[in-house]
Amino acid sequence: MKGHQVTIKDIAKILHISPSTVSRALKDHPDINPQTKKNVQELAKKLNYKPNQVALNLLQKESKIIGVIVPEFIHYFFSTVISGIEKIANESGYHIIIAQSNESYHKEVENIQALLSSNIDGFIITMAKTTLNFDHFKNVEEIGVPMVFVDRSCEEVNADEVLVDDFDGAYKATKHLIENGCKNIIHLAGPQNLEIGVKRKEGFLAALNESGIDVKDFSVQICDSHDHALRLMPELFSRHNNIDGIFAVNDLTAVGAMKAVKMINKKVPEDIAISGFTNSFISNITDPELTTIDQKGFEMGQHAARMLLKRIKSDENYGPVTTILNTELVVRKSSLRKK
Repeated sequence: MKGHQVTIKDIAKILHISPSTVSRALKDHPDINPQTKKNVQELAKKLNYKPNQVALNLLQKESKIIGVIVPEFIHYFFSTVISGIEKIANESGYHIIIAQSNESYHKEVENIQALLSSNIDGFIITMAKTTLNFDHFKNVEEIGVPMVFVDRSCEEVNADEVLVDDFDGAYKATKHLIENGCKNIIHLAGPQNLEIGVKRKEGFLAALNESGIDVKDFSVQICDSHDHALRLMPELFSRHNNIDGIFAVNDLTAVGAMKAVKMINKKVPEDIAISGFTNSFISNITDPELTTIDQKGFEMGQHAARMLLKRIKSDENYGPVTTILNTELVVRKSSLRKK
């Protein structure tokens, strides 16, 4: 059953009866022996069998379809991940169905159920940042549909994952700000329930500690959106007017911080140097252009698709695989202060 949603044929094989008998038993057909009907229905419930038209017509085959769930289509990083997935999938004769969670746990659960009902061969998922309950992922694991997590890992299930070295990326960005004369740097951090938020914060703190810069009570601010940065930064600047560097968890947050700096009539990078994390298209069109960490979204998508296809096609029950890609510091004008 590995690599598939549980099917009529799977149930038939376990119970040593024909697929047509299973089909009729699931439809409560009066010609089926009551005990057989009970056995089929109990096993179907235990295996979390989800009927669909393909199964009911006894046409169970590989669907050649991969379900992809991301938080937002419009986010540059996730769009590049999707492009990488689609390239490899299409080259292998597969198609993808894309759903977005809008960072909503409840929408993510709905997407999982909808895609399972479409009889997909596997999932590639970037988990919503509001997801704290993982039962929907555990359910997918239990019924044998393979999953690959991208960017955000889920330690609650045994699944393959493709990540970048978030710690090292954050360390490089922060170290670069320090090397450009920043001594009072703040980190606009992501949610700490996500490993990427934790690792980027840890990389930031490691760079400060290595350079002998004191970590203050305001050095880390949970703030991971453009609008949040616009709301937070003016008040923070009013209380701590010696801030001279900002490392943001992503580029959109960095852009919000850049706007806030200009609102208080300070200059980037002369007064406050800024670095983001993603290397999105927006980093090339800000004024000044934004220093950032290249997150390798397209490559992550390609790796995830290859991992999933290998898992789908393999008869071997091997353990979960983690691939970690290196990041790259992309230096632009927003961080180059005159020393």
